[in-house]
Amino acid sequence: MTNNPLLPLRDKITALDKQLLELIAQRRQLSTEVVNTKIKANIPVRDIERERILVKTLIEQGKKDHLDEMLIKRLYQVIIEDSVLLQQRILQEKLNINTIKSAKIAFLGPKGSYSHSATRRYASKHFDQLEEFSCSSFKDVFEQVENGTVDYGVLPIENTSSGSINEVYDLLQKTNLHIIGELSLPIDHCILANEQVRFEDIDTVYSHPQPFQQCTNFLENHPNWKIVYCDSTSSAMETVAKLNQPNIAAIGNKDGGELYGLQVLERNFANQKENITRFIILSRKAIEVSDQISAKTTILMKTGQQAGALVDALLILRNHNIAMTKLESRPIHGNPWEEMFYIDMQANLDTITMQQALKELSSITLFLKVLGCYPSDNIS
Repeated sequence: MTNNPLLPLRDKITALDKQLLELIAQRRQLSTEVVNTKIKANIPVRDIERERILVKTLIEQGKKDHLDEMLIKRLYQVIIEDSVLLQQRILQEKLNINTIKSAKIAFLGPKGSYSHSATRRYASKHFDQLEEFSCSSFKDVFEQVENGTVDYGVLPIENTSSGSINEVYDLLQKTNLHIIGELSLPIDHCILANEQVRFEDIDTVYSHPQPFQQCTNFLENHPNWKIVYCDSTSSAMETVAKLNQPNIAAIGNKDGGELYGLQVLERNFANQKENITRFIILSRKAIEVSDQISAKTTILMKTGQQAGALVDALLILRNHNIAMTKLESRPIHGNPWEEMFYIDMQANLDTITMQQALKELSSITLFLKVLGCYPSDNIS
């Protein structure tokens, strides 16, 4: 049998990849040393100008080695984001001293759901051990945290394709829990089946309503498929695995498919290729956020029904130079035609500017509540 002529070249590439990983690990270690220095000197984590100069310098260097500019930009966007989030995490751990190395976290659906993936990702950054609690509804997640059964709840709040998750916003009206973090998870929808089958042999597809809503363009190409709604993508995959029939499939994620022994027929077919879900982390206790990192504050308010009431409230934020990143309105149940407004702001709750803005908002609104202040997960 002749030797594969590619093997020596592949071995060299593998050796270089190992060296790259070692260098990335060394860079992360330096980031740890950098943040410790920043803590002592009270220097902000982000230095936007330094980041721009670094990327510009690397692009110029890459041109000499015939490397594509976009490749360098994308590569260092990921590396810088990892470095910033690592430094933020270290700062927060020192500020909110917590000796607990394990956590109980509730999420929607059985194991294998996107919420389960987000839970594991969050826990991997903050805890050594994780005890997982799957819930059948968003309300159940809230209740598990409120009654102390778990320490945290992970809930999807919005998606770049299908928009806000209204049920979660409605439940935030009634809770005393605090938002202590956020997490953005790329969503890669897959068609999953028990075996490799042709699309024309499939007649029924199971999933949560959200993926169906996010994949309408793809589903239009298969008008004969019967759509069956489930409580979560994981329950859809579990159902397909248990039924074990060649004519059924589920829309879910690759990791969940592997968990239930399903095979990927096709992937990444959402209407928007940049399909990202933002999750929030809920806790019974609020946290303090360092003034050295980028923070978000989320509030809930009710304005009067007079003309310009909402505009007057938003002008207060503008006058204090507070950037609003999200504005969501939801009806108040039991009060027809009245609404609550949810506002995400790029600001730290403990700053003088933010406290003054809240004081002014309180004077012109009928109801105002801070839902949480937490580190921003969006590194632009």
